[in-house]
Amino acid sequence: MISNPLTLPAEGAIERLRETDLFVLDMDGTIYLGDRVFPEAIAFVRGARERGKRVLFFTNNASRDPETYVSRLNRMDFGVSRKDVVTSGDVTTAYLKLHHPDENVYLVGTEALRRQFLEEGVPLSEDAKIVVVSFDTELVYEKLRIAVNLIRNGAVFYSTHPDYVCPVPDGVLPDSGALCAAVSACTGVTPRYFGKPYRETADMISLLYGVPKEKTAVVGDRLYTDIALGKRNGLLSVLVLTGETAVSDLTEENRPDIVLDDIGRILPYLG
Repeated sequence: MISNPLTLPAEGAIERLRETDLFVLDMDGTIYLGDRVFPEAIAFVRGARERGKRVLFFTNNASRDPETYVSRLNRMDFGVSRKDVVTSGDVTTAYLKLHHPDENVYLVGTEALRRQFLEEGVPLSEDAKIVVVSFDTELVYEKLRIAVNLIRNGAVFYSTHPDYVCPVPDGVLPDSGALCAAVSACTGVTPRYFGKPYRETADMISLLYGVPKEKTAVVGDRLYTDIALGKRNGLLSVLVLTGETAVSDLTEENRPDIVLDDIGRILPYLG
């Protein structure tokens, strides 16, 4: 464990870690980076399951459909099925179906996310009173133009997740939060975000797995999504230093319950 005083576990955190029944794992920067899988992540998942723990893979990156993540994780030897993977796209479509059934949505997102929305029964149209902006690696200017004008004319503004950048081996990609910032600059409207760190995600995880929040831990590399999900919603927060965050980024305000070099360091605490 890192010895910097800011990273010392909060009181009772290690005991909560031992008693955790469900581990919610971030993906990018936590169990892999680009196409490079972290061997210690594979060891952790296997070891946690052997100890009777449940593991859920959650990513804010909604640019790919969940089945793509299932295939990728299995190629990396994590051994998962669809029920083990949740994205911010899942949380967003669940919210839309509950609160805006059958209402048209204009989506700024990839073709994979468009297919997911349609398969989940969310109708898509340029004539919409709801705009959803996501991580769109297929972005063209026309998408932003339509989104901006719909919102300026009164459409509700949602976003799958707030991440500003997506880490890749040679740097970063502008992510959903960066696109939302451009739309907000043109409209004066801030979106309602889903995904991590918002309550809708914590509630959906608890409902899907039937595990109370006090028995759930979120493990990730980002303070403002992964760690904030735990801190805001009563989940144990475990920061790993294999991605975006460094020890120098920690303050008394954003400090996680536990900070470790990598995800494999959790196993010794589970007995």
